[in-house]
Amino acid sequence: MARYVGSICRYCRRESMKLFLKGTRCLTDKCAFERRNYIPGQHGQKKTRRRVSEYSRQLREKQKLKRIYGLLERQFVFTFGKAERLKGMTGDNLVSLLERRLDNVTYRLGLATSRKAGRQLVNHGHIMVNGKKVDIPSFFVQKDDVIEVRPRSRENVAIKASVETVESRGIPSWLEWDHTHLKGEVRGLPTKEDAAIPVDEQLVVVLYSR
Repeated sequence: MARYVGSICRYCRRESMKLFLKGTRCLTDKCAFERRNYIPGQHGQKKTRRRVSEYSRQLREKQKLKRIYGLLERQFVFTFGKAERLKGMTGDNLVSLLERRLDNVTYRLGLATSRKAGRQLVNHGHIMVNGKKVDIPSFFVQKDDVIEVRPRSRENVAIKASVETVESRGIPSWLEWDHTHLKGEVRGLPTKEDAAIPVDEQLVVVLYSR
């Protein structure tokens, strides 16, 4: 599957805000957004901008949501379709589904410093769900699922370094974390408020309803 391999700092600059795609590394002085907080490209520093249309606002919200969770367009459309089929508001369902992705849960539990790093841990088979290895980042966790690090991976340097920052980052209320056994449990399904992301998901719904 094709995937963007360029500088992800361009994404933050394009959206004119930090998306924290590199996790805690975005808090350092070396963050590209801090040094060049204008849109990338040869015209990025121009002061005059065109009036932003309603479609443009909707598109930008969709792009932010995609980039925060690291999805390609086809993956995002699939998730949106699944959200539409669930009961309740489509926007809330969409955010909840994105939060329930295993790569995101791995990040939220503090086992990885970013969602991209969490996706890599899952792909490499370091994560188990309910005692079974799961290497699919898009796997949706359910209530009462137990997510843990495989016994053979508990000495992984990257995991151990990330776990040390768990207390300062905090764990969402819908997850429970056992530091001693590197194990987490899904206490309930996440809500839009739990995600705490700078995106107006209702504009995304309007965009796909056109």
